[in-house]
This record gives sequence, C-alpha cells and structure tokens, in this order.
Amino acid sequence: MDTTPTPTRRSLLKFGAAAVPLAALGAVLPASAFAAASPATSEATSAAGDVLRMPAETDRHTRTFMAWPALYSVWRSDLSAVRRDIANLAYEISRFEPVVVLARPGQAADARYYCGSGAYYAIDVLEIANDDLWIRDFGPTFVAAPGAIAGVDTNFNGWGKTGTPYYQPFANDAAAAATLLAEYGVDRIRAPFVGEGGSLETDGDGTLLATVSSLVNPNRNPGKSRDQVEQALKSSLGIDKVVWVPGLAGQDITDCHIDCLARFTAPGKVILDKPGPGVEARWVAVYQETKRILSTSTDARGRRLQITELPGPDRALIRGRGRDFLSSYTNYYTVNGAVLVPQFGDGRADGVARAILQAAHPDRRVVQLDIDTIASGGGGIHCATQSQPAVPPVL
Repeated sequence: MDTTPTPTRRSLLKFGAAAVPLAALGAVLPASAFAAASPATSEATSAAGDVLRMPAETDRHTRTFMAWPALYSVWRSDLSAVRRDIANLAYEISRFEPVVVLARPGQAADARYYCGSGAYYAIDVLEIANDDLWIRDFGPTFVAAPGAIAGVDTNFNGWGKTGTPYYQPFANDAAAAATLLAEYGVDRIRAPFVGEGGSLETDGDGTLLATVSSLVNPNRNPGKSRDQVEQALKSSLGIDKVVWVPGLAGQDITDCHIDCLARFTAPGKVILDKPGPGVEARWVAVYQETKRILSTSTDARGRRLQITELPGPDRALIRGRGRDFLSSYTNYYTVNGAVLVPQFGDGRADGVARAILQAAHPDRRVVQLDIDTIASGGGGIHCATQSQPAVPPVL
C-alpha cells in the first residue's frame, strides 16, 4: 500500500508547486488549473467547463510584473543605467495600472528607492530572488476563462544557452514563476514544453504566432517535432491554431522571439516589424519570409491576416551601442489605456512608429520613452514586462 502523503493545496502554495508535473496535480488543483492528459480533453478548463485561453495583451490587466536587474556579471558598468531604465519604465506603467517589481531580498531597498517616488498606481517591490530583468520570458504566462485564471510555468532554461557565449545564470529566474504564482494564490500549470513568454503571441481568440527557431529547437525541446510542440502549446494555452514562421536560430540570445517580429493588435490584424536601414541582411531575410507566410495565412476563425508594417529606425542614427542593441518598435507593451513603445533618436522613424501604433490602438495613449540600456542588452519594453490579466467576468 502506498503511504506517500497526498499533497494539499496549502503545501503546494507553500513550496510554489516547484517541479511538480501537471499530471500529478489533477487531484489537488481545481479544474481551472488542470490540463487533462487524455487527448479527448487535452485543454485546461475552468470549473464551468470553459477553456482557459491565453488572453490578448489588449485585454484588461490587474497588474504588470517587472524584475530588478540583479547581476553585475551580466550588466557590468551598465548596471546602474539599466536599473534607471527599469525604474522609469515602472513609473510610466504606474500611470495606468499597478506594478510589482521582483527583486532579490538584498537589493529590494535599492529597488524601492529607485521606483518609490511619484507613482500614480502602486509600485510594489516583492522580495523574490531573480537573476535578470527579462520577466516576460521567465515569469508565468497567464491563461483565463470566465471566473478563472491560472499561470503557465514554461520551464525557463536560460533560452537554452548553457555552454554557449550567450549563457548567463538563470537558476533564480527559473524558479520565480512558481514562487510568484504562490505569492498571489494563482494556480500553476507546468507547461509540457520549454519556452518563454516572448516566444508566444496570441490574439486571445485561439490563434498563436510563434517562430520555429525558438521553440522547435533542441536547446529547449530536444527530440520533439513541430507537431508535438504545437500540441503542447495548444493544450496548455487554449490555442486552436498555431501560425509558424521560421525565425532564425543562433543569432541572438532568444533564437528570434516572435515579440520582436510580429504582434497582434486585434484578431486578424498583425503588426510586422520591418527592419530599418543598416540592419544585417539575415534579419531582413527573416522579415521577408515572415511577411510572405503571414500574407497567405488565416487565423483560427478563418480570417485572412491583415498586415501593417512597422518600420524600424536607421541604425546609423540611433543612440544604440553594439550588435545586440534591439532596435525594434514592435517590442512594445500594451497596458490599460496606453501603449508603451521605445524611441531611439531617429526622429522620423520614432514619429512614424508613434503614428502607426496610435492608428492601431485609437482608444489608447501612445507613450514613447528611452530604453537605450535595456535595448543594449538585446531586449525591449515587452521583454521587461509581463501582464496579469483581470479575471474575465462570469456571464
């Protein structure tokens, strides 16, 4: 007779449900957090039987999560500057919704000092150990249904860069999603794949955009075919159709995340990043192939995708430093009532980006801000944020 004690909801919250596979939680978690193993019922569902879906970023948020850059070994002389960028971004977001910043306990006081003055909504600093600022990738990806919400832990493994020049410490980041969900009492789903939030872009209506290079990659999901990865995405995120584009592996730390390339502004409507002058030819080829595929694709409801191109700045004019500088306006972030987008110092391109995003989001204010140090690390505003959606009402 098996005398192993049955885990309880309280014990799962205490330990953050760390390293507990989803299938083992069926008797413990409510229906709102369980994706059944049976192919016939492979989608996570709420207690009312509604499919839990990854919502559109334009849906209303409860809060935004961010993370305090922790390591001198990663940022070196830029550490203070990138912290100022993060604090300024947190302040701008706080004009529209609450912000929670994760920080190591020994760094929390500094984070509170940088972020603490002048906020509109609260900026809370939560003492959870982390390694870097890219919470889009290591934080939970949320799914929701009427009256229910859960967080999907996508098993962050440092972008699969162990043993490569891109490697940086990630053990604390890998554990943060479970700890964060436990802190807020949100049920945790452990994804049946390895990936990052920046590799997932949805319209909230059952369609997902993704790059093959960042998900069907042996550095994340060894031995898994594209079909197997696709089924894992569908079952854990409530997705009906995945539109794949090739991307490009091995040329940046993320292996070409979709959130720097193509974004939904509404069901059937996609913003496509168009490289500006001076961008390397390989990235121009990625854009061209992505445009070709999206131009002939339909979404989960059969709609042809309408594409709006978002031209990038002239690399000769921007204030950036180094090859890894992310000069993408497409890595913007949508909050309650606003769209936050970088400005790079190319006045014409900055203005065009603002106009395009304002037209795509007529009911929101477009806020442009400098993020040069964040961008020098290869990321952007979207990479540095993760939204917790409001629980949809029960109709």
